[in-house]
Amino acid sequence: MPPPKPPKPEDKNKPPKPPVCQRLLLGTDGGVYQSFAGGKDWDHLNKIPSGEYYRISLDETRPYFRIAGGLQDNENWVGPSGVPSKEDIRNCDWTALAGGDGFYVLFDPTDRDTFYAESQQGEVHRINLRNGEIRRLRPEPAEGQPRYRFHWNSPMIMSRHKPGVIYLGGNCVFKLTDRMEKYSVISPDLTYNDPTKTNATGSGAENYGVVFSLAESPKRAGLLWAGTDDGRLWVTENEGGKWMELTPNLPEAARGQWIVRIEPSNIDPNVAYVATNAYRSDDDRPMILRTADLGKTWQSVTGDLPQGNPVEVVREDPVNPKLLYAGTHFGVFASFDQGAHWVRIGDVPSVRADDIQIHPRTSDLVIATHGRSIAILDDTVPFREFTPEIASKPAQLFSVRSVTGAYLKPGFVDANGKGVYRGQNPPEGALFTAWVKEFTGDEIKIAVTKPTGQPVANLKAPGTPGFTRLNWDLRPTKDVIAEYGGDDPKRLLPSGDYTAELTFGTTKMKQTFHVDLAEGITPR
Repeated sequence: MPPPKPPKPEDKNKPPKPPVCQRLLLGTDGGVYQSFAGGKDWDHLNKIPSGEYYRISLDETRPYFRIAGGLQDNENWVGPSGVPSKEDIRNCDWTALAGGDGFYVLFDPTDRDTFYAESQQGEVHRINLRNGEIRRLRPEPAEGQPRYRFHWNSPMIMSRHKPGVIYLGGNCVFKLTDRMEKYSVISPDLTYNDPTKTNATGSGAENYGVVFSLAESPKRAGLLWAGTDDGRLWVTENEGGKWMELTPNLPEAARGQWIVRIEPSNIDPNVAYVATNAYRSDDDRPMILRTADLGKTWQSVTGDLPQGNPVEVVREDPVNPKLLYAGTHFGVFASFDQGAHWVRIGDVPSVRADDIQIHPRTSDLVIATHGRSIAILDDTVPFREFTPEIASKPAQLFSVRSVTGAYLKPGFVDANGKGVYRGQNPPEGALFTAWVKEFTGDEIKIAVTKPTGQPVANLKAPGTPGFTRLNWDLRPTKDVIAEYGGDDPKRLLPSGDYTAELTFGTTKMKQTFHVDLAEGITPR
């Protein structure tokens, strides 16, 4: 803090002005900034994971998949779920994809460097990372025709049945083809189109009377669902040839609320989930509905979700239809009985979760929060396998996914200090998940052996009730090798099948899993 200036001669009898602190802190959509010069210059405190994500999507890149999504007032971005370095995931591993406020981002199914991204009011664009070309491709009506209306956050999805076909929601539904260069309108105006509410001016965040949620059935081509911000719900079974309104079929408590998300079932094309909310009208109740007959009837699966906790997204597990996930204004919840009961999961702060995606290969649960960036819950297969029968057992070891071993590059992590942001890499090696029903004083023990029965690792953890995770780095533990004079303990064990045996008190059980090594590695 600079010393106060001496008083001017004519003011020598006046008391000096008190010193003014030159340090300022500024919170914005882009994070926190700090100035020690009264605002003349600023440092961005970008080691804080404070991203405000709206929507995310995932690709099939190996070994680490990529995540693409949009940030509040900070463009669209793409980056990896992990890196092959001890540096962990840094800000420089992420690439901006242009835009103003960022929302939906889609991966091109045939070109890893091409993305379809969206900014506010339906400003969709295609960007090529190889040459930097950006094409603005928002649907525009012919001259003299009524304008299209788009939400601040317009839904945009890639067809699972026709890769390359993109559906976009405005006041009607658009079908985009030829890398977004062409479009057709495949629905009428699906909103009430109330002229007293659709002519607001401003930033675009005031736009109303639009399709806010859009979804395609993973099981049946041509089956599309659409929900609007003014409370209308629709379905088409022939890709827009005919739309059927379902609004009158909704329970009274859900009518007129925002249709914030639609989740068609991965198992049954007649099943879908709808999340609605009305917090903008001072109604903070959560609401999740389920239909089993293509929208003719609906049942609440809100269960015991906490009151005063609006829902923004609901997801059904792709394998177990009893397992549901809900992103709410105060964290992420899971239900193991199709919505009768809910429990909070993950080490996610009590912030709004705007989107949830489940990776089809790894079963990782990727969570987009509005305020604490992105979180990944590795390998949700144990949740998928968690049945009432398993819950009644004293202990359980769940399936272990296959793993590929490699050495992480050293990087400069040990010399950089703590001023660099690092998102944690996925744990190296094999991930074991155990369930313990109640505390008995026993430890959780896992013994890893080769098919011959030769021990290679022994792991322990406290017998805490609930789910416990242990990680094995594919190297022998010290108790099964000669620490001095033997093979290098840092070298990985060879590829092949291994067995993990859980011991908890008198309970024992085994799981087998497979290990591969990256090309060129010489094992122990």
